[in-house]
Amino acid sequence: MPITLNHTIVPAVDHEAAARFFASVMGLEYNGPDRHFAPVRVNDSLTLDFMRVENPDGHHLAFDVDASTFDGILERLRAAGIPYGSDPNEPDNGRIDHPLCPRGLYFADDAHNLYEVMASG
Repeated sequence: MPITLNHTIVPAVDHEAAARFFASVMGLEYNGPDRHFAPVRVNDSLTLDFMRVENPDGHHLAFDVDASTFDGILERLRAAGIPYGSDPNEPDNGRIDHPLCPRGLYFADDAHNLYEVMASG
């Protein structure tokens, strides 16, 4: 069996708000907390479990998406006024000319988690 990632913990001061933020940008569902986590199902094999942490160290999470999914994410970021950018050091430059793919962007949440979204086409 190949190794696959089942879930990862994403630190946040307010784990439910962070889960709602991520789910809303990515076009996913957030159905509320489960014990001490606020889980967001990304796909059939990956869940992000947001966890309350007093002083979170931000993580970097990168996602490959198709062109249509990328367009939806970009549209939701723009509609919500959420800064995004093409450089991890400038995630608010408003550009999508990612160095590793035809189109890509970064955006951050309040816990300094940096999300990277890369479109294959």
